[in-house]
Amino acid sequence: MALFMDSRLILRRVTDLRCLTPRRHRVKEKWAATRAKLPPTRLALQHFDATYGVQLGPLWPSVRVAMLSERKYGALLNNFSYDAVQADLQAQGCRDFISNRVEEEEEEEAQPHLEQKSEVEAQESSNDVSMKMFDGQQMNLSPNIKCLVFPRGDVTRFKSARPDTHGLLSYYLMDAASVLPCLALDVQEGHSVLDLCAAPGGKTLSLLQTQTIRFLCVNDMSVSRTRRLRKVLHSYVPKQFLTDENLRVTSFDGTKWGEIETNTFDRVLVDAPCTTDRHSLMEDDNNIFNKIRVGERRRLPQLQLDLLLAGIQAACPGGEILYSTCTLSQNQNQGVVEQAVCLARENHGIHLQAVSLRPLIRMFRNTFHFAPDLHLGEMVIPHLAANFGPIYMCKLKRLS
Repeated sequence: MALFMDSRLILRRVTDLRCLTPRRHRVKEKWAATRAKLPPTRLALQHFDATYGVQLGPLWPSVRVAMLSERKYGALLNNFSYDAVQADLQAQGCRDFISNRVEEEEEEEAQPHLEQKSEVEAQESSNDVSMKMFDGQQMNLSPNIKCLVFPRGDVTRFKSARPDTHGLLSYYLMDAASVLPCLALDVQEGHSVLDLCAAPGGKTLSLLQTQTIRFLCVNDMSVSRTRRLRKVLHSYVPKQFLTDENLRVTSFDGTKWGEIETNTFDRVLVDAPCTTDRHSLMEDDNNIFNKIRVGERRRLPQLQLDLLLAGIQAACPGGEILYSTCTLSQNQNQGVVEQAVCLARENHGIHLQAVSLRPLIRMFRNTFHFAPDLHLGEMVIPHLAANFGPIYMCKLKRLS
């Protein structure tokens, strides 16, 4: 017994001898908790429950579940690559949702109902935003843009693209709903196009796939994001297409673009910074709901308004502007467009007309889940069977 007590005493003394432990291995006990009580993702969820629960009503629970689940991706085929991967992807069960769209003749039964609904929306449109309806006309979609997706309910992941013999990647993985704004922009042969908020580059690549653009200007006010954009372009586009005659990459403040170039571009894409709802719910890193970024988040609607106004000024008379975000927020979507239309008329004498995107809904209703009853623009909302989005888009035509 005495031997046992002596051994315990010796062990206690040895553990108390900190001098035997090298200084680099000593660890001071931490008494203060360093982990935030509410991480940004939790704050974002609380904010969305309070706002979207009211905005979307009974739709919010299903949208909420989808946004907290893994999103689906699409594979935007790179027409500049020498690898023919479309057949391989189709063998895995993928399909090009653009070429497999619902044709207009299949919608004859639903046509009267949609036309009646469009007339009601036009009458209820606020702030004197006139609606131009194309329900009786067919939209011209670029045959060169191809984006493959797995069928509804299939959550199979795409493999990473591999470079071809020339070092170009064969496809770009992105939210397939992000291709819709580029399709809605309706780029025609010989057009000059401005992508005002281009990084990280998915929509820029989609526009380049049309192979009809005479001149493309891509801009992002963030220098680091612009560097990333350049890397994406060099990974997908041959050098001979990246000359100054065809493409210009800049890092200017997009809100000041109206002072740089006015009445210039046939098409303008304003994919504005927003709360990026999916990222805010899934990632704490670079989350705009971080407590130190409250002011930045509150300034977002004003930033979006300034960007859209600059894009409107950059478009030539008769040109078209496509405003898009990846948020469900009405304040960042319809609210921004309504203010921009009024301010453009009052401050710059520019009259705008909202263009209906309902034909786009009819074409792709089998691939995406669209929000009902929007009085201005259209929006893809997440759904477990088709977990794309959110993507809001509104098209404006400059009349004068």
